[in-house]
Amino acid sequence: MTFQMFDRISADPNICLGQPTVTGTRITVSVILRMLASGMSCQEIAQEYPELSKEDAQQAAAYGAWLASEQSRAYPS
Repeated sequence: MTFQMFDRISADPNICLGQPTVTGTRITVSVILRMLASGMSCQEIAQEYPELSKEDAQQAAAYGAWLASEQSRAYPS
């Protein structure tokens, strides 16, 4: 999977300090990942943030998974 496959995700240094966001919003991928980690579904996230679609949340999750698999760092113990 390459970055080009994430057409709903963008990173602009002038928006949210360059953090990856859902394109056209100021909602960061990390916010969506935290909501998913807390047990919310993509549908619930879309209901909480009407400017997002369920597909936006799904792509944010896929982007987070892609980043985690592409960057290997030792986790401090």
